[in-house]
Amino acid sequence: MSTPNRGPGRARQESVYRAGVFGRTPAVPTDFATLEARAEKASSATAWAYVAGGAGEGRTMRRNRAAFDSWSIVPRMAHGNTTRDLSVDLLGTTLPAPVLLAPIGAGALMSPDSDVKIARGAAAHGVTYVFSNQGCNPMEECAAAMGDSPRWVQLYWSTDEDLVDSMIARAEAIGAGALVVTLDTTLLGWRPMDLNLGSLPFSQGIGIAQYTSDPRFTEIVRERIANAPKQASEVTLGAIRTLISMTRNHPGSFGANLRSPEPRAAVETFLDIYSNPGLSWEHLATLRERTRLPVVLKGILHPDDARKAFDSGVDAIVVSNHGGRQVDNAIASLDALVTIREAVGADPTVLLDSGIRTGADVFTALALGADAVLLGRPYMYGLALAGEQGVAEVVANVIAELDLTMALSGTADLAAITRDLLVRDSAR
Repeated sequence: MSTPNRGPGRARQESVYRAGVFGRTPAVPTDFATLEARAEKASSATAWAYVAGGAGEGRTMRRNRAAFDSWSIVPRMAHGNTTRDLSVDLLGTTLPAPVLLAPIGAGALMSPDSDVKIARGAAAHGVTYVFSNQGCNPMEECAAAMGDSPRWVQLYWSTDEDLVDSMIARAEAIGAGALVVTLDTTLLGWRPMDLNLGSLPFSQGIGIAQYTSDPRFTEIVRERIANAPKQASEVTLGAIRTLISMTRNHPGSFGANLRSPEPRAAVETFLDIYSNPGLSWEHLATLRERTRLPVVLKGILHPDDARKAFDSGVDAIVVSNHGGRQVDNAIASLDALVTIREAVGADPTVLLDSGIRTGADVFTALALGADAVLLGRPYMYGLALAGEQGVAEVVANVIAELDLTMALSGTADLAAITRDLLVRDSAR
C-alpha cells in the first residue's frame, strides 16, 4: 500500500512543505484550535451557534475532550516497521482509513451546496460520508458527486411510516453501504446558543432537502395545503426574511415558490413529522423486513443498549452522544466506548463519534476498542473556510497524523493499535 518510510503522513507533510517553498500555505490550519478560531470568524452567528454549540452548559462537549486527554499514548521504539496499513473492513467494504464523515445537518449555514462539497471532499480520499437526513442537498445529488466512493445514509425515524420506507428505498437506490439510524434525537436537546438567537435552521427551510426531494413527503405537504384552513399571519421584518429563506431553499424557481404555499407548508410539515419521540426497539425490529442494507444504530451509550442492539441483529453501532448537542452532563462517548467494548466483546462492529479532533484521537479511540471513528465538527470548519478543498484538507490532515502516530508508535496496521499502548492519567 505504501513505499518504505512513506505513507499518507509523509506525503501530506511533503505536499505542504513543497508548497511552502513557493509561499503557499494550507487552505485550512493543521491544528484544531486555529482551525476552530478561523472558522468562527468566517461564520455567521447563527451558523456558528448551530454547528459549534452544544446542549445546556456544554459539559458533555467538554467531557468528550477531557476523556481523550485522560489517556496517554506510550510509543514503542526500534520496531523495524517502515510501512503502515490503515485500511479497515467495515460491513463488507474495505476502506482506506478508519475515518468516516459524520452526518451533520444544515451545512448550508457554512457554505452553499454544503453536502455536495462535503461529498466531493470525502471522495477525494475515498472515505465514507454518511449523508445527513437533515442535509441541504438531496442524497441523489451527493451520490452523483461521489462517484464510486462509499456512502452511508442517516435516517431519522419519522412519525410517518411511509416516509421512513421512502427514505430507505432512496438510500438503497443510491448504493448506500449502510443505513445509520440515529436514536438520540427524537427531540432536539436544549441548545442555548441557538435559543438565544431564536434560530432554528429548519424553520428557515435550511436542512430539509432530503424531505422536499422525497415523493412521500411532497404528497404529505400537498395534503396539508388542501386541508389547511386559511389564517392570517403576523407580518414582521423577521417573518419576511424567513419567508424569503424558505422560498430560496425550496426546490424550483424563486418566483414560482414565492407565489406558492408549498415552501411554508413544507417547513411546517417537516417540523411536525421529522422525528418520532416514541421510537422504540419495536420500531427498530421492523428494519430487517424493510431493507437489505446493513443497519447501524447511532447514539448508543449504555452497555445494555449495545447488547440489545446486537442481540436484535443490527450490524454495527456508533457510540455517540451527538457531539454533546443533546444531553448536557452526559457521559463522554470515549468513556462509554470502553464499557461497551468490554460488554459486547471483540467481534461486534463498534464505531465512535463525538470528540474526535486529530489523528492522535483516532489512534486513542482505536486502542480503546473502536473499529473506526466518525469525524464531525473539524470537517465542517474546513467547509466554512475553503469549501470542498477545506473538507478534503481536514480529512487529509487527520489521516496523515494517524499514519505518523502509528509510525512513531510502532504499529504497522490497525490491529496492532491495542490498549497496552495507552496509559490512563492517574489524576482522572
